[in-house]
Amino acid sequence: MQQLQPGMARIRIKNLRLRTYIGIKEEEINNRQDVVINATILYPADSAVEINRIEHALNYRTITKAIISHVESNRFALLERLTQEVLDIVMDNEQVRYAEVEVDKPHALRFSESVSITLSAAR
Repeated sequence: MQQLQPGMARIRIKNLRLRTYIGIKEEEINNRQDVVINATILYPADSAVEINRIEHALNYRTITKAIISHVESNRFALLERLTQEVLDIVMDNEQVRYAEVEVDKPHALRFSESVSITLSAAR
């Protein structure tokens, strides 16, 4: 996790529950499964704090809507690929300085609550 510097804001999107096609087995290819997405986003918020107007803040709603649309309308063989594509969506916003995305696939393994992949990027 990236250190929070003065003037930086940390946004956390927690437990975004979506359904998508994820996996390589026939039943996974033919049936949507649950995934749970968590994202941490750092961006410079000095202007948003000072001016107190949405135009000066990172619009996490727009980012979340883009994630939902992408995940629910595509198919993924690997959790790694899904995680990278979500990270790419977050990093598409020039204000983002650092992002970390974790995607859980509940019940992917017998006797396990979930399996997750975490990827991060910085600029």
